[in-house]
Amino acid sequence: MRSQALTLHDFALLDDDDCEARIIAAKQQLGRRCIILGHHYQRDEVFRHADVTGDSLKLSREAARSEAEYIVFCGVHFMAEVADILSRPEQTVILPDLAAGCSMADMATLVNVERCWRELSEVMDTDLQVTPVTYINSAADLKAFCGRHNGIVCTSSNAGTILEWSFARREKVLFFPDQHLGRNTGYRMGIPLDEMVVWDFDKPLGGLSEEEIRRAKIILWKGFCSVHQMFRPQQIDDFLARYPETRVIAHPEAPFEVCEKADYVGSTETILKTVREAEPNTRWLVATELNLVNRLREECKSQGKNVHFMSPTVCMCSTMFRTDPQHVAWILENLVENKVVNRIMVPEDEAGFARLALNNMLNV
Repeated sequence: MRSQALTLHDFALLDDDDCEARIIAAKQQLGRRCIILGHHYQRDEVFRHADVTGDSLKLSREAARSEAEYIVFCGVHFMAEVADILSRPEQTVILPDLAAGCSMADMATLVNVERCWRELSEVMDTDLQVTPVTYINSAADLKAFCGRHNGIVCTSSNAGTILEWSFARREKVLFFPDQHLGRNTGYRMGIPLDEMVVWDFDKPLGGLSEEEIRRAKIILWKGFCSVHQMFRPQQIDDFLARYPETRVIAHPEAPFEVCEKADYVGSTETILKTVREAEPNTRWLVATELNLVNRLREECKSQGKNVHFMSPTVCMCSTMFRTDPQHVAWILENLVENKVVNRIMVPEDEAGFARLALNNMLNV
């Protein structure tokens, strides 16, 4: 059947093998006009078709430097927004499945962050005293909020450097949406736990007293990653009881108690680099998303390395998992027919301020 006769529903009925053949054929037809980006957490059936793999910021920057006309981002919504903000005007960003969001990003909305800022302004001069910092895992309008308020974006790799930049400008930081990354990073910078408070966006004044706010160095948003939230320190203890030689490595989105027990803490790229460069015949317990851990396990087998997923229960990012071969095939065959579906476009007034916050980070 010709691709223009097939709806998304038709593609949903195709098996993965048929979709794989269609994806390969469409990629060949599109050539350099199209680049497929694959985040580390994508399922293998999609990840294998990526032209570039990595974390979200790396992928967006690679795509912007490419000659591709079409950027197909196999990730989640906020990632495609960043790609659109950083890409050139003649490039088009596409998200295969518009339902691929991020539960953490959804925990911080512009309405709630603006209300938080107003309430903080009743306690202190926010423009003089508070730097807003948003994790890159957030919506474009929150990046724009940071741009409007002389704030900045961070990643899990550079959060420490970004907090140093922020404190050099103002005495306090409002950090959203992930409390764990903020807390783990702040603690490693020497900030005591009692100088980091959690803002509960469902309560007046975040559920805090004015004194607690005045004393705090970092005001942490009550948000978290549903995947990394599942890791527990007891899982480390139980595993070390059986394999005491194990080295533990955790993503900084994991809870504080897990990161404190880990031998290494770092971003997805850091986790991959650390395990890959370790000496042969070592054993690793890894606290991050399952697809990444499984691929790393297979990759390191030949070196005698044993790589284990920390949680005894399956801990997969359901929104990342939404991107399937059926959606990718549908997107690509439409592009072959010069039809763009599921385009992601950030309004320019919003993109401009978001770009400012992103460029603050890139300049640092």
